Amino acid sequence: MKRTVTGILKRLAVFAFLLLTHTFSVFAQETPPAPGPARSVNIPAVKETKLKNGLTVAVIEKKGVPVVSVQLLVKAGASSEGMEKAGLANLTADMLTKGTKTRTAEQIAEQMEFLGSSINSGASWNSSNVGMSVTSDKLDAAMAIFADVVLNPSFKQEELDLLKSQTLDELKASLQQPGFLANYVASVYSYREHPIGGTTVSIEELKRDDIELFFKRTFVPQRSVLIIVGDISNLSAVYAAEKHFGSWPVSGNVSGTGSSRSFSGEGPAFSRLLVVDLPNSGQAAVNYVAPLSGFGRREKEYYTASVLNSLLGGGYSSRLNQEIRIKRGLSYGARSGFVWRSNDANFSASAQTKVVSAAEVAELVVAEINRLRDTDVTGVEIDPRKAVLTGGFGRNLETNQGLAGALADLYSFGIPTTELNAYMANVNNVQNTAIRSFAQKNFVNGDLIIVGDYEKFKVDLAKRFPNTKIEVIRAAELDITKPNFRKQ
Repeated sequence: MKRTVTGILKRLAVFAFLLLTHTFSVFAQETPPAPGPARSVNIPAVKETKLKNGLTVAVIEKKGVPVVSVQLLVKAGASSEGMEKAGLANLTADMLTKGTKTRTAEQIAEQMEFLGSSINSGASWNSSNVGMSVTSDKLDAAMAIFADVVLNPSFKQEELDLLKSQTLDELKASLQQPGFLANYVASVYSYREHPIGGTTVSIEELKRDDIELFFKRTFVPQRSVLIIVGDISNLSAVYAAEKHFGSWPVSGNVSGTGSSRSFSGEGPAFSRLLVVDLPNSGQAAVNYVAPLSGFGRREKEYYTASVLNSLLGGGYSSRLNQEIRIKRGLSYGARSGFVWRSNDANFSASAQTKVVSAAEVAELVVAEINRLRDTDVTGVEIDPRKAVLTGGFGRNLETNQGLAGALADLYSFGIPTTELNAYMANVNNVQNTAIRSFAQKNFVNGDLIIVGDYEKFKVDLAKRFPNTKIEVIRAAELDITKPNFRKQ
């Protein structure tokens, strides 16, 4: 018995020592170390070739690993559809892998799997994309299937019916999730666009003829870029492009829907507060959203916005996450981000929280937006955030897929590829005073959108925002296609 007690006491002593050591370590790390010196990234030159049919071929030779990433960028996406056809671009891109004139969807998947690869496709607001990665020795075989998917889709009715059914099921389920619903509403209420994934009505009404027409109008070589990155020479890459895409006929005529935004550089951070009442929701979503006008992805303000976003909600140690998650434990994560257009941008800052904490989180989000507008940031705070951006950028470009994606982003906005090598310098050149100036100019008359069980936070919301009109729409009555956002 004495030995047992002695053993227990020894183990308790060791545990106490480890606990004390851990506690000391935690306190010792309260002040994080300064970031190390910035590393430079030298990206190989992009070699461009234009085929006779107008297809641009962009190649980066990257030795070391015998893998090649291929991405076809088509400069047409959801901006080329309207609200009535919302989801058309995404549905068209998804249908490409569902069968061609010579291969079924199962054969495409099986043949690509045999080559150790797969083909993915999708659409964003600005573009549509088809991509794959494969080992260098299997590139030609994979390119044959890749080109077949792009040039000869069959758009079989049974595959479209199945895809529409799956898309509708996913959409209906997502519309019960506060975070998704907040973004869904903001796409029209705040940004004056439409949901890229479509609405339940638009998806239901899309026909095979719509898919075929959109494909013929938009998937044309003169508006496309074939990006090839990896263990392949420029000569071999261009040869492969000519072999598999040289017969792609020139046709099509497509234009975007654009936007009709007005811009004001004066006013409060937000001027409208919308609540979408979702009874019995497990959580509430809080979004601050602001449409930005007067500049887009091609402008130098992009870099100021990137640094600001890193500071505000671009990571674990960002201001929003510090205030909402780390200090108060009100959310698993708070974040912010910009979604870019050619001449505009969409900004949002968001967090999900307990329903009863929705008003408090909304107040904290607005306070952080106003803090950016009212006070200058210091180098002590902003320099590490720049390091986060440049470090993430460098890591992303270490992979073929990351490098191909970065190129696709530039091509979709008509930005010279030399911008890749200028990224780090442009980020580091952002001045502290530019952050406040940007916030004052652009975070004006935004919207505060809260989705959740309104009955559980309505009193607290009225107390925290006593001078703000609160508009409430029940989720069951919501219809973003109507002028008043309500079903008739």
